[in-house]
Amino acid sequence: MLTIGPGAAHLWYVFCDAARDEALLAAYHRLMAPDEAAQQARFLFAENRHEYLLTRALVRTVLSKYANVAPEAWSFVRNEFGRPQIAGPPGVPPIRFNLSNTRGLIACLVALDRDVGVDVEDTERASSAVDIADRFFSPGEVSALRALPQERQRARFFEYWTLKESYIKARGMGLAIPLDQFSFHLDDGPAIGISFDPRLGDDRSAWQFALYQPSARHTMAAAIRSGGGPPLSIELRETVPLRDGG
Repeated sequence: MLTIGPGAAHLWYVFCDAARDEALLAAYHRLMAPDEAAQQARFLFAENRHEYLLTRALVRTVLSKYANVAPEAWSFVRNEFGRPQIAGPPGVPPIRFNLSNTRGLIACLVALDRDVGVDVEDTERASSAVDIADRFFSPGEVSALRALPQERQRARFFEYWTLKESYIKARGMGLAIPLDQFSFHLDDGPAIGISFDPRLGDDRSAWQFALYQPSARHTMAAAIRSGGGPPLSIELRETVPLRDGG
């Protein structure tokens, strides 16, 4: 069993290719609830089915590291915007979590009784970075992105994108929050800054953010509502569910 204090968050991640063993995959199937198994079966492509299976195995086994609950015993409910959260069993610690997956990588961020969000992106996927930024980012972010040398713009785009996704996921509202109503500031100091349009009614001092590059092709961002107190310690933990002791 692991403990997680109020001043810490744990960011678990698994590379999809590390979990290909047939015995492991069979064990993952046994963890899923019937509705999850039905959802997995609806994916057309095998790789999407694998990502979904591994995502469910990751969250269930990670949560069971913090409570005396079998991985298959967790139940979940979604809020009105689709964010999943723990529904049972009763009496478990007030753990909050968030999930993200992309081609080749899945992540799960957990903390105690506070809003968290995580996003992972495959930076090798086809996209027109600056064109997407022009459509969705704030004017300040677009200007900062275009001011960079062209060879650095794609990497910076994915830093902005993952940070933005992590924030709206932590808020639990997804794309109901317009992406151009808040701006990240990546060149003003060692800490990642954020500013808000007044319409969002949020406080920049209440949040902390982090960026990671778990592989040459992946960017990962975390958002945590720190509440204006000392920054939380974020511990990165690479794993393979059920193979690494849980």
